[in-house]
Amino acid sequence: MIFTLFRIFVLGLAAIPASLIALVSAPIDRTGRTFHAMARLWSTLILWMFGIKVRTRGTDLLDPLKHYIYVSNHASAFDIPAVVVGIPDDIRFVLKKELTRIPIWGWALKYGHYITIDRGNARDAIKSLDEAAMRMRNGASVILFGEGTRTRDGNLQPLKRGAFTLAVKAGKPVVPVTINNTFGILPRGSLRVRAADIEIVFDKPISVEGIEGRDGEERLMQQVQVAIARNYIQPG
Repeated sequence: MIFTLFRIFVLGLAAIPASLIALVSAPIDRTGRTFHAMARLWSTLILWMFGIKVRTRGTDLLDPLKHYIYVSNHASAFDIPAVVVGIPDDIRFVLKKELTRIPIWGWALKYGHYITIDRGNARDAIKSLDEAAMRMRNGASVILFGEGTRTRDGNLQPLKRGAFTLAVKAGKPVVPVTINNTFGILPRGSLRVRAADIEIVFDKPISVEGIEGRDGEERLMQQVQVAIARNYIQPG
């Protein structure tokens, strides 16, 4: 436990310069590549510090010249650095507004190239999805944890429709992403990190061409739910 707390302290110190560089780069580099490079560097450091490796499957299904909406399950705080490192794309997160209140790191999220959503304000949430769709049309990929929150028992949760509304608005294919073996790394309510190898599985991108309305979005949502479940390894 003491060693874990020490590593968290070191990572907290390292986060300050990385966040400041990301924050300063936001208005200068409008592409967001510098911002994402800092996120990747920080994520690599987190995983290295805790002895965690990330393996990927299915990257051959992705076209490096296309932009996607990645929709993933969510079981651990370590899912975030895992997908930053594991997704071979310049991604933008859609994340909850509460995270922007964290000093320095949260400020970088707020004023950087990620999209925040106030889940308690329906009008603000719709506005944020419109903003995300606009960014995608201008050349960016987006990732969302489709369940909305982390699983409490390791079981997959039903996906929420917001990610699929965004996909239709942006006109971009959806990539189902399954994250395996993170549930036991950092259980809820614990500070003890248990090192493990994380697996990220990319399924075949699903086109949104011809999909319209709520019914179409729900059918798309079910397709993604089935794909994630097919590749998911239930925690032992």
